[in-house]
Amino acid sequence: MFHLAILGSLTTIGAGLFIAYRGTMRALGGPSLKRYDRKHEPDYIVDENSRPLEIIDAYLEENFVKPAQYATATSGWDAKRARFDNAGLNRKDLKAEYRDDVVVMDGLHVPGRWTLVDGYNPNKRILYYHGGAFTAGSDISHRAITVNLAKRTKAAIFVPNYRLMPENPRSAPIHDAQASYKWILENGPEGPAPLQSLAISGDSAGGNLTHMIANWSRDNNLRQADAIYTLSPSTDSTASGASFHENIGKDKMLSPLIGPLLKIPRPFLLLGMKKQLGFSPANPIVSPVFADLSNLPPTLVQASSDELLRDDCIRYVTKMKESGSPATLQLWNAVPHVFQIFDDVLPASTEAFDLAAEFLNTYL
Repeated sequence: MFHLAILGSLTTIGAGLFIAYRGTMRALGGPSLKRYDRKHEPDYIVDENSRPLEIIDAYLEENFVKPAQYATATSGWDAKRARFDNAGLNRKDLKAEYRDDVVVMDGLHVPGRWTLVDGYNPNKRILYYHGGAFTAGSDISHRAITVNLAKRTKAAIFVPNYRLMPENPRSAPIHDAQASYKWILENGPEGPAPLQSLAISGDSAGGNLTHMIANWSRDNNLRQADAIYTLSPSTDSTASGASFHENIGKDKMLSPLIGPLLKIPRPFLLLGMKKQLGFSPANPIVSPVFADLSNLPPTLVQASSDELLRDDCIRYVTKMKESGSPATLQLWNAVPHVFQIFDDVLPASTEAFDLAAEFLNTYL
């Protein structure tokens, strides 16, 4: 009887630990998003053997794959950030005025730049959050995107250079993004001025901030954007989508960064992410797909069917639609993550910008 009592106690303790473990994993991983999975074939087809894709593949190999393989020799955030900015600086064809400005709001000072083209409307604005995994990127690195959007919409586009990790916590870009949103409601390229129309946009990590801001502005009774346009946004920081594993051999931009993390057992990965983020990975502030997605502005999401974030995009748009918010997803095959930035090489990029402009000009 004594041994049975001990066994019973151990069983009870084991069951309690298991329940606690499951509760912790649910809190960190959030509710299942599988109900929002959809089979979405590419809407636009690219020749997988085309010369432009060969050129881009070579660029990704040199600037993403090799640096990851030889991290001990090329490590350092300055080098990574320089590679990003050089991509913009080397584009001499990107003709526009880049006007320095500073967001002064809520005790923060966030530097940034306006992208302005001939004939721009200062009261027709786009707030653009750049990508770069929250560790790199700037208004300089993403000029290919802002110039293309400015030319097609005649909007004044502001890119805040939010604080980056790892020298700043993950909360820093969130606060900078929120301050920038409040600021652009009252300020244009010539200073304080009324707002005619506003779109918010961003790619990858910047897409994450964009969708976070859409939820946050609604919840805080601020003027909502008239439209939202994101390029391959990260919407689920728990990395639960099947595309993270299905496309690991195809996505040469994100796989070097995310691939090693996916080898970590999921419980330890989620715990590590909580420590790094300072939030539960399922917190809507860093995973906007877990938020209430009702009453949001018209939204266009573009992505590649072959990238790791494919399911982040599919699930987000599906949930938006089921929540009653207008949303459209456009997928291209074979192209890389944020393929639009390769507009000088890839015809599909021009196609994507034309579609984005058609959408944005409906609301701006």
